[in-house]
Amino acid sequence: MDAFENLLYGFEIALQPEALLFVLIGVVAGTVIGMLPGLGPISALALMIPITYGMDPAIGIILMAGVYYGAIFGGSTSSILLNAPGVAGTVATSFDGYPLAKQGKAGKALAIAAYSSFIGGTVSIVGLMFIAPLLGRVAVSFGPSEYFALMVFGLTAVVSLSEKSLIKGLIAAVFGVMVSLMGMDLQTGTARYTFGNINLLDGIDFLIVALGVFALGEVFVLLKKRSGAAKQNSLGSLKLTKQEVREIAPPIGRSSILGFFTGVLPGAGATIGSFLGYTMEKNIAKDGNTFGKGNIKGVAAPEAANNAASGGSFVPLLTLGVPGSGTTAVLLGALLVMGITPGPLMLEDRPDVFWGVIASMYIGNIFLLILNLPLIPLISKILNVPRAMLLSLIIVFCMIGVYGLSFNPFDLMLVLIFGLIGFAMRMYNFPAAPLILAMILGAIMEENMRRALQISSGDWMIFVDKPISLTLLIMAALSLLIPLVIRVIKFINRKKA
Repeated sequence: MDAFENLLYGFEIALQPEALLFVLIGVVAGTVIGMLPGLGPISALALMIPITYGMDPAIGIILMAGVYYGAIFGGSTSSILLNAPGVAGTVATSFDGYPLAKQGKAGKALAIAAYSSFIGGTVSIVGLMFIAPLLGRVAVSFGPSEYFALMVFGLTAVVSLSEKSLIKGLIAAVFGVMVSLMGMDLQTGTARYTFGNINLLDGIDFLIVALGVFALGEVFVLLKKRSGAAKQNSLGSLKLTKQEVREIAPPIGRSSILGFFTGVLPGAGATIGSFLGYTMEKNIAKDGNTFGKGNIKGVAAPEAANNAASGGSFVPLLTLGVPGSGTTAVLLGALLVMGITPGPLMLEDRPDVFWGVIASMYIGNIFLLILNLPLIPLISKILNVPRAMLLSLIIVFCMIGVYGLSFNPFDLMLVLIFGLIGFAMRMYNFPAAPLILAMILGAIMEENMRRALQISSGDWMIFVDKPISLTLLIMAALSLLIPLVIRVIKFINRKKA
């Protein structure tokens, strides 16, 4: 009952005219930002800190939270229509969303993304309301060894989905880890994989790799196949059949729960949540071999997971004061600027901020659904743009987005290089998912491995002494061995036949 009473108190704050206005402004701004490849919610939130200065803290955080989950909600649009993920959390959506758009089902893919995002966001809000304090304590129990094992399991699970070659999946993952480790080692001061170039000392931003491999890689493929490529000018129906609703309902439910619990873990977040949701559904589904070719479950699962994870990431932020991602780190900075210290005492000291944000998320999710569904026909007009102009626009958006990261022309050359790498990967059937996830997890894995070894004075047994990390490492090994054994059995049966 306390939770409901507190939520009612939150609605008293969130339903004030000023709060409603800023929720609407936040989700609209976030949706637009999410649609634009390269901008991302972190830049927008950083720019909004001066705007919120002097505001009531509850209203200021309601605005910034709206921008955050609005960007995750809207990021699927460019992933589906252009294969250019607007935010990192929607990379997995492009795996099946873009093939659906090429099949003339862009409207259906966008509608599924909107419904899945709404349900995932709602599930996370309910979880945040009821079990935030409990989950905060559980998240604290994860030490460096557990986090390292979790990242290894997440990576091997995606590698195991490489349909044509497990070896190619492993090569892509190893390359991704190497790219993530480029730059100056902050602990030893050693330059790694920089080839003497000072522009690489800060490493390579994830967005450069994602836009290069996905967006520019696709542009190069379409240029190569321009003679035989069909024009993408069909929106298709937005309506879902009863059979399609039955198909996507279980994945949305499972991925929403998985995404929320992933978001609760500091260091995880929407991107990892979306990959885990996609991976889980591909393993569970009877038609898992059609994932990556336009399966509607491949859109529903990551969209539900990334929106649930974005809500879940508020648990460590508000209850522990621990940001789970770069975006929530900016939100933490905004709270500190406003004179609020997130942590276990925040529920007692500033319930208006805590419960006001939760209540505003309910309202924001409804606004997002109402705004996005009617706009799908308008948004999808981009499919009617002539191919030459569309490809040019994709290149321009990518270049503007990448240049806006650090205003360094060297980054433009890097995104072209990764575009060529993405093109080569498509030509030789190398999976992109392991590379992208390894790029995200590589540095986090290294950091947690080092911390664990420092705690154990260099004893590697720390990774198997603890039951949680041991279980996760066993699951990681099984995720690679089981597909290998299945393929060996199939090969033997084929030989016998």
